[in-house]
Amino acid sequence: MNPFHGRHFQGEIILWAVRWYCKYGISYRELQEMLAERGINVDHSTIYRWVQRYAPEMEKRLRWYWRNPTDLHSWHMDETYIKVKGRWTYLYRAVDQRGHTIDFYLSARRNSKSAYCFLGKIFNTVKKWQIPRVINTDKAATYGHALS
Repeated sequence: MNPFHGRHFQGEIILWAVRWYCKYGISYRELQEMLAERGINVDHSTIYRWVQRYAPEMEKRLRWYWRNPTDLHSWHMDETYIKVKGRWTYLYRAVDQRGHTIDFYLSARRNSKSAYCFLGKIFNTVKKWQIPRVINTDKAATYGHALS
């Protein structure tokens, strides 16, 4: 069954608009302008309705493509003491197996509250299916309290 059956615009145009909105985070009016430059006259409220209807379905269907089990197998978390603008702070950092930074957090203290804030920031940023099965740490006591 065609999910775009009965729509005024072609499915490719709807997919363009929804993808551009989700990927680049532009406003509906900017997206309306971009489509108008390509000869497609559509109202921003129509784009809003498209995003509300098709974005969850697109995410559900593309989830298998985004999740590469080898990339999300484990995260490595560590903290280090660095100087930022003349003040010493702790840099909490999480990286994947390839060394790409997932997220970071600066804190004045190295305690379980800071580690808990860092983990909360990560888990609020990534989607539930992106969380790995294993999180490696340097066995600092702060992570033990925050992860439990």
